Amino acid sequence: MRLFPVSLCTAVASRRQSFPLHGRDVARWFPGHMAKGLKKMQSSLKLVDCIIEVHDSRISFDGRNPLFQETLGLKPHLLVLNKMDLADLTEKQKIMQHLEGEGLKNIIFTNCVKDENITQIIPKITELVGSSYRYHRAENMEYCIMVVGIPNVGKSSLINSLRRQHLKTGKAARVGGEPGITRAVTSRIQVSERPLMFLLDTPGVLAPQIGNVEIGLKLALCGTVLDHLVGEETMADYLLYILNQHRMFKYVQHYGLSGASDDIESVLKSIAVRLKKTRKVKVLTGTGDVNVVQPNYSAAACDFLRTFRSGLLGPMMLDRDILQGCLPADTDP
Repeated sequence: MRLFPVSLCTAVASRRQSFPLHGRDVARWFPGHMAKGLKKMQSSLKLVDCIIEVHDSRISFDGRNPLFQETLGLKPHLLVLNKMDLADLTEKQKIMQHLEGEGLKNIIFTNCVKDENITQIIPKITELVGSSYRYHRAENMEYCIMVVGIPNVGKSSLINSLRRQHLKTGKAARVGGEPGITRAVTSRIQVSERPLMFLLDTPGVLAPQIGNVEIGLKLALCGTVLDHLVGEETMADYLLYILNQHRMFKYVQHYGLSGASDDIESVLKSIAVRLKKTRKVKVLTGTGDVNVVQPNYSAAACDFLRTFRSGLLGPMMLDRDILQGCLPADTDP
């Protein structure tokens, strides 16, 4: 249970109860070239014994690509909910029950940065493959596993974590804090000696259609698309709204603000001043051009987003509305 000063809680009690979503074009946020990556995954399926789908724990329900299950067939499936260290898992049991209600029986929460729960994965894969028919591979003693997921959920980090745990060796897959680091289905990467197991890393593939703008904003906050496609200040505004809705006021202390606020312009101005992120702007006056120093709102928004993504503002469950049985606020028709 989070305890905050009463002044912080009452400061936002009468503020926004919904986020303005209308007029935002979610379709242009998500690149349309990803069908090519899905086709390449399909072409590798005959070599694969099991599918590991990696997703972000903060959006356990939203944003998963339904085409993975439809296109990749009846292969055994393991859902790995990564970045558990950044997620509020106080209602983990309800999350599991909700996912099981959607037919997902095999779920493991992980933190690939600290290798938490990584040792559970290979035994679970061995169990799943052992209880299924291995088409065209019955006599082959090695395992070949395909790792799929939307961008920037930690697919490559999972592979590297497995190698650290089971082979005591370094990185085999490139990782980064932006979507799109892995751009093609890679060659097989060994992650275990006993049993002999290889993984195929794949590029992130988003769903061809995002259900509504709020789901798109949740995905953007988790870094599944490049920030500039959505707009850093738009994302910062939605983040501020969510933090206040969840009564998570660590941003006040982190940035030394006078109190909680629902005014993104005021918050970003304070952040910019505190971090000395300013820029000179030429203003035309009656006597000629004058250089005026203004807060760099875009730079402040980027810092606000980075701080959230690093976990410094506290663990977050962005799908809390679904757990509570509520529809997303102001959902587009």
